[in-house]
Amino acid sequence: MSDNRPAMPTAPYAITTDRLSLDDLIQAVTMESSDEVGPGGITTFVGVVRNENAGRRVLRLEYEGYEPLALRAFERIGTETTDRWDVRVALHHRLGTLQIGEASVMIATASPHRADAFAACRYVIERVKQIAPVWKHEFFEGGDVWIEGATADPDDDAARQDAVRVAGLE
Repeated sequence: MSDNRPAMPTAPYAITTDRLSLDDLIQAVTMESSDEVGPGGITTFVGVVRNENAGRRVLRLEYEGYEPLALRAFERIGTETTDRWDVRVALHHRLGTLQIGEASVMIATASPHRADAFAACRYVIERVKQIAPVWKHEFFEGGDVWIEGATADPDDDAARQDAVRVAGLE
C-alpha cells in the first residue's frame, strides 16, 4: 500500500547520528511552492572521512557535539550567509562513529546566481570549522587524537573575515 501523504520538509539545519542524505539537503534549499522563484543553481559540499591524515592511516572517526548549541551555530552561519549572498542554505552534520568514505558534513546552497551559490557554500564550511561545537576524535594505526574543533568567538568579526579570506572570497 502506497503512502500518498506529502513528504515532510527537510530541516535546513540538523545534527544527527543518522546517515546524511544529499537529496534531503537539496530538498531543503529548493522552492517550497510554485509561486516562489526557484534557484538557478545549487552548490553542494560533502565532507567525507578520509583514510589518511598527517601521514597516518586513519581507521575511523568519532564525532561528538552539543546539539542545541550546534544548531544555534548552524542557524547563525545560515543568517550570516544569507545576509551576504542571495542564497538559501542547508547544513547537516553527523555525530557518532564514521567509517572511511562516510559523509560527516553536507552543505547545500541554492541561488539564482551560481557565483553566490559557490561562494556561500565555501563560506559555510569555513564557519562550521570556526564556531560549530562539533569535535572530531581520530583513530589511526598506533593511536588516537582529538582534532581541535571550533575555537572562534561567533561574534568575532575578524574570525568572520578570516573565513571569507580562507574561502578565497576577497
